[in-house]
Amino acid sequence: MSTPKSDYVSDDWKDGLFSESSIFYSPQAKRILIANLVELENKVVFCTGGAGTICSAQVRALVHLGADACIVGRNVEKTERAAKDIASVRAGARVIGIGAVDVRKYDSLKDAAERCIKELGGIDFVIAGAAGNFLASINQLSVNAFKSVMDIDVLGSYNTVKATIPYLVESAKKHKVDSKTLQPSPAGTGGRIIFVSATLHYRGSPFQTHVAVAKAGVDALSNNVAIEFGPLGVTSNVIAPGPIAQTEGLERLLPPDVKEMYTKSQPLGRLGSVRDIADATVYLLSNTGSYVNGQLLVVDGGSWRTSGDFSYPDFLLAGGEFEGVKGKKSKL
Repeated sequence: MSTPKSDYVSDDWKDGLFSESSIFYSPQAKRILIANLVELENKVVFCTGGAGTICSAQVRALVHLGADACIVGRNVEKTERAAKDIASVRAGARVIGIGAVDVRKYDSLKDAAERCIKELGGIDFVIAGAAGNFLASINQLSVNAFKSVMDIDVLGSYNTVKATIPYLVESAKKHKVDSKTLQPSPAGTGGRIIFVSATLHYRGSPFQTHVAVAKAGVDALSNNVAIEFGPLGVTSNVIAPGPIAQTEGLERLLPPDVKEMYTKSQPLGRLGSVRDIADATVYLLSNTGSYVNGQLLVVDGGSWRTSGDFSYPDFLLAGGEFEGVKGKKSKL
């Protein structure tokens, strides 16, 4: 059964509006309308962690609106299955899934990017979404476990940049916004990268030291990419999701017995959805985001501004430990 459109992209992004041939207006109205829309037809998005709950929704939305995609991951079967499922949202969509890719190894990502170029013809957008997470206090967190998360999140994101930036620069050259008229290229947008981060390091978060430190590094990486490659037309931004319902991360990190209480503690009284993140992605990759560069787009309903921590400090003071921390390494 296919995933309903409403689950992964808002109706505000109308079907077919991203294909020039599908717009039936007067020439003048057509030019105005196209100037305010993203042209995703024949664009290619390259996404690490693309089989994950959030990243697959991001890619699914882009493919639905006209893009083709290459998703990469470590698990071959899961990645290929996700690619096939994403491709089903639009007739004629080309989505390839490349498994056995370790973002901690540059050559692995370089080979995946080259295959993407060969099969899909280019890379216009990149989503760096591969990540690892589990609950552990510093006392319980081994040096190797800490390093593992740093390697996946920070080194993995850097390797993603190194493997794809030449193609993003090439895409940016083809898809420029006219500095005088502020009109986008007739071929639409290109040359943009989004890093999927978090909000844990804004205030500090117990049991998430490894992730907080890693995501701070990812944010800093994005800022520098924005500065160094902005002059070449490439934009680099961060999307920082808050608590997103029905994701692998939230299910693993939030015990079921406190989920209702935690949800009520949120400023908007609800958890986020993967559609919220996908909509933010479309915004940043569209003409609406053409002047957004080096920014952190927090999509968390204001969650990080509240404590939201039901276990602090009692759990720490009691010397509590989380079960299966050593085993979590296999899930990173």
